[in-house]
Amino acid sequence: MNQNITGEIQELDISLIDEYPNHPFKVVDDEKMIELTDSIEKNGVLLPILVRPKEGGRYEMISGHRRLRASELAEKKTIKAMVCDYDDLTAAIVMVESNINQRDNMLPSEKAFAYKILYDAMKHQGRQIEITSTPVVSKLRSNEELAYQVGESREQIRRYIRLTDLVPELLEYMDKGKMALRPAVELSYLDEESQRDIVDFIDENESTPSHAQAIRMRKLFENGKLDTKKIVKIMSEIKPNQKEKLVLHAERVRKYIPKTIPLEKTEEYVCKALEHYTKYLQKQKSRDAR
Repeated sequence: MNQNITGEIQELDISLIDEYPNHPFKVVDDEKMIELTDSIEKNGVLLPILVRPKEGGRYEMISGHRRLRASELAEKKTIKAMVCDYDDLTAAIVMVESNINQRDNMLPSEKAFAYKILYDAMKHQGRQIEITSTPVVSKLRSNEELAYQVGESREQIRRYIRLTDLVPELLEYMDKGKMALRPAVELSYLDEESQRDIVDFIDENESTPSHAQAIRMRKLFENGKLDTKKIVKIMSEIKPNQKEKLVLHAERVRKYIPKTIPLEKTEEYVCKALEHYTKYLQKQKSRDAR
């Protein structure tokens, strides 16, 4: 088999296809994956995946990770693939852009590592270290053209790359919509120990930092003055838009709740008990007023 032929569609053994290194896009076995698997079981892969040849007769995935996964779930042994002899930079650009164009809702972590892959590929080839000034295949894109292509400004792309310096837990908060981009970028400048302290506080208090709080912690860190106590003090401040939060300690409340009431019904039980108690107080007040 001639691996140097560019753009040839071949039927490849799935066992010879390797994952793209640090592939940033998540492939989830969700309902859509089940539908795709059913389609491939009946009709096979209609749109070939994209791979590039490696040494030893193996191949590296560039685009079509969901189709490959669905083929594996359908217990297919081979898959239709287009083999293109891309260099590292071209492979990175095609991999990122093909996924960006095919996905409606990319997670912040996916964007972060996708843009970082482009940055690293450019750096490796000694190109201008400007993620928004990248060549695609044989053509050069201007900063504005690439920003338009991915739907992000140059500054926004820079912010996303910063997210790759976050610990996984903070990235997960972003993916779940619990933390905004701007404060996350500021936290990316902290060391791992400080970030872990912030994760611990968030887990215990269900409160993520505001942009202003994150900026203050970054400044303290850069001046060598940030420690656990300062993190807790800053994070404990009530933010202007923060709703008042009522905390009930389980050891004090649970003893008044019948054991037959499941944990998920505790709030409902407490609310009904308070409703009855409020009515009792109102009746008591009416009697006292007579």
